[in-house]
Amino acid sequence: MPIMDNYRYYWRVEPNIRIFCDIEEDLFKVMAKNQYKYGFTMSMYEFLATIPTLWSATLDFVKANPKHVHENNLLEFISDDNGKSYNLCHFWSNFEIADLDFWRSPAYREYFEYLDKQGGFFYERWGDAPVHSIAAALFLNRTEVAYFGQVGYSHPPYTNCPTERGFHSSHNCICNPGNSFTFDGYSCASKYFKVQGIDGKSYDSYL
Repeated sequence: MPIMDNYRYYWRVEPNIRIFCDIEEDLFKVMAKNQYKYGFTMSMYEFLATIPTLWSATLDFVKANPKHVHENNLLEFISDDNGKSYNLCHFWSNFEIADLDFWRSPAYREYFEYLDKQGGFFYERWGDAPVHSIAAALFLNRTEVAYFGQVGYSHPPYTNCPTERGFHSSHNCICNPGNSFTFDGYSCASKYFKVQGIDGKSYDSYL
């Protein structure tokens, strides 16, 4: 949309969310400083019934456009068998900080236009979360995808709460780390941490 042409970054903020910790850094500056293209706080599994043909459509696109797949991608986050199938992991996009230049890039625009022609947005329920996540995982350098774990955040029914005690107290967090969705069995965070080589329980200094 032309109204967005003058902007580089955005932060998706939805109604009825809660921020539980002091945010002392400008997250847009963090994105720019570290050259991040996509940032999230929670990740989980999608419902297969809503996207039964999304992965096959993605594979067809990738086969026809291998140039768009980054050599240092995050395929291991979204597939457990080297791309044969989609494991349904996606970044929960109700909290999403991203670089608009990525969505404007040839890789994403061509991918989106291809998906649009398949009809899955209408005849299935391909949502922005799995589409954004698959695109970020395949087309970006894995170093350009960031977990903003120190942002205490809640979008019912799930909460991301920092678990590092020092960070929790220094940033006046009012959430309960024991209730954090991050290490829930339905969360894909542990898979992301493993692929990225991150100690998920010590992310207070991750930025």
